Amino acid sequence: MAIALLALIFIAIIAWEVPGLVRKKMWREFAAFSVLLLIGMVLSFGQALKLPLPNPTRGIEALFGPVAAYLERLLG
Repeated sequence: MAIALLALIFIAIIAWEVPGLVRKKMWREFAAFSVLLLIGMVLSFGQALKLPLPNPTRGIEALFGPVAAYLERLLG
């Protein structure tokens, strides 16, 4: 039931947003919208199916950890 409701919600979001973006030829915005919507769909369906999902904090730490360490050495 939750999967069907999620699918309907995402279909409604797509039906609401995409025609305006295509009509105005906003291709970069359409690409960004598509990527973010796809990420949201994967995470939402994964949560609904009770799949083990990655922790976004670990990804942020891996990305910015070396930058923070460099800045600490530089300023400290």
